[in-house]
Amino acid sequence: MKRFVSMCMLPCVVVFGGIMVATADHHGDEKSSEKAPAQESGDDNVAEKATEKAPAEESGDEKIAAKESEPESGDARAAITAAIASYVKAFNARDAKTLADHWSPEGVYTSRLSGDSIVGREALLQEFAALFEEVEQAKLSVSTESVEFVSPNVAIERGTATVARPETEPEKSNYSVVYVKREGKWLIDRVSEEEQLPAAPSHYEQLKPLEWMIGNWIDKEGGEVVKTECQWTRHKNFIVRSFTASIGDQVDITGMQFIGWDPARQQIRSWVFDSDGGFCEGIWSKKGDRWLVKNLATLPDGTVSSSTSVLHQLDGGSFAWQQVNRVVGGDILPNIDEVVIVRERAMPAIASRPVVRP
Repeated sequence: MKRFVSMCMLPCVVVFGGIMVATADHHGDEKSSEKAPAQESGDDNVAEKATEKAPAEESGDEKIAAKESEPESGDARAAITAAIASYVKAFNARDAKTLADHWSPEGVYTSRLSGDSIVGREALLQEFAALFEEVEQAKLSVSTESVEFVSPNVAIERGTATVARPETEPEKSNYSVVYVKREGKWLIDRVSEEEQLPAAPSHYEQLKPLEWMIGNWIDKEGGEVVKTECQWTRHKNFIVRSFTASIGDQVDITGMQFIGWDPARQQIRSWVFDSDGGFCEGIWSKKGDRWLVKNLATLPDGTVSSSTSVLHQLDGGSFAWQQVNRVVGGDILPNIDEVVIVRERAMPAIASRPVVRP
């Protein structure tokens, strides 16, 4: 059967109430930080602690009425959104006093890097002042993903914060902050954060010119059929082509091809493995509107073969394939004439063609 496959100086990034700031470590600085009292873990425990003085919810009709009165999508949400914007504005204006005023008197921030805690508004004020003396031109932006109201006086905000500085990569963090409502004002009570991991490396840009291959293809002539499924791997670092060649209702051979970018050689390469025990390595290059794949294969019996496959996209639903420069065990074989492979969803009548192995 034919198989036509032959591809900082900022030691700590801190989130304060949905706002990421970069700060120098002040380990042992008793003026700016102190050991925090034991804290409950998780946003729910923090929220529970923050609401110790909140009135208990009523049951029945009173509970329903209370729930309906919670301003989850009204004034409270707007007030928290305004507080976030005010915090960003204060940070970018280097206003330490206004930043600290966004926190509750007993607010706590725990560094995700050192584990040290800054407790209370006054300690936070000193930390902010020290920060602005040491760091210049840092700009803050945030993206709020959700605001959840645990009770009328407690809310949890989750989002992503970014600090940008000249000539450095922006620093990002995912955060969760608990707000408490005190005397009509929403204040930051607790903050937790996680570093936003960099995106996984991808060679998609190098392989993008072959994206037209993605999908299901079929080459059919009489009772002989070759079906190929082509798809991306995760992060689009490889294109995987699995193929099955059948005669009638009997499978003759199956196999898989991996197409990827070789960053060391700066070229597209491919590897084919079939169910008979043969394998093949290919080097891809483009000449005009055609892809050339120089193949070096080892057949199941150990014989070495080489060839050049030529692929040419005709339209969105078909491409042409042929094989030239064929040598098997030192013997020169005739070229394989060009044939047309079509997407399985729309197959036109195809003229008879030879059936070969790559």
